[in-house]
Amino acid sequence: MTSGFNTLIIFGVGVLDNGDIMYYSNTPGSVDVLAASNGSYVGGAELADKVRSFKTADGTGVNRVEICMNAQHVRELMRSPGPGATTALYRNFAALKTAWDLDAVNNDDESIYDIGSTVAFAKMLGEIGYKYTIVPYTNSRFWTSVTTQINSGLAQPDLLLDRVYLQCYDGGAGNDPGSWQSALGMDIVPLVWVTNDSKPSQGTTVSQARSKFASWNSRSTLAGGGYWNDYDIEKMGLSYTAYGDVLTSIFP
Repeated sequence: MTSGFNTLIIFGVGVLDNGDIMYYSNTPGSVDVLAASNGSYVGGAELADKVRSFKTADGTGVNRVEICMNAQHVRELMRSPGPGATTALYRNFAALKTAWDLDAVNNDDESIYDIGSTVAFAKMLGEIGYKYTIVPYTNSRFWTSVTTQINSGLAQPDLLLDRVYLQCYDGGAGNDPGSWQSALGMDIVPLVWVTNDSKPSQGTTVSQARSKFASWNSRSTLAGGGYWNDYDIEKMGLSYTAYGDVLTSIFP
């Protein structure tokens, strides 16, 4: 990845009801993989090598890799057996972090919105050594409460919840990063959807992305910008470099 991107978020990972971690395929030709079970990484060396290469390959500018997950089973597992270091969930996330050399876990909760379990889970991940990030598209009141509680007593650069990626496409198409920054008390990284054939109306060309990011950043200084979904760049024959240049020129 030599196109100017410095952070990659892998979509998506899911937690099973027993605390195992699945990596769910989202591209044609690939399959779902059980990534961690019973406190051990079981996803195979080929997958681990690929993920680790994002930061180690020659010429890469990537210095942070996150995994994106929904909130399925988190509430139940935080209640029983809880977030302790001896639980399968804790040990599985520790094993996955080591195997994939991960930096953060990204919360893409779009339906459950349980504050207590979200905060407990984030703090568990912090004990393992992860940072925690969120990618909201709605329900700012929930995300404000979560952000405040997770970061209570912490300050930069030691925030546990250290990044907010705001969906500014599809269900979040009308989101204003400046308004979310005011609500959360944190700088925002807005995301737009690149040109795609899944929902063409939500697609953003390179020139449109430049206009959106520049406009948002001129009104409210942002923490950066990003895109969903990089597979669409490949599928549609688009340019990683062109999309990346938008970000590096506006957010040097």
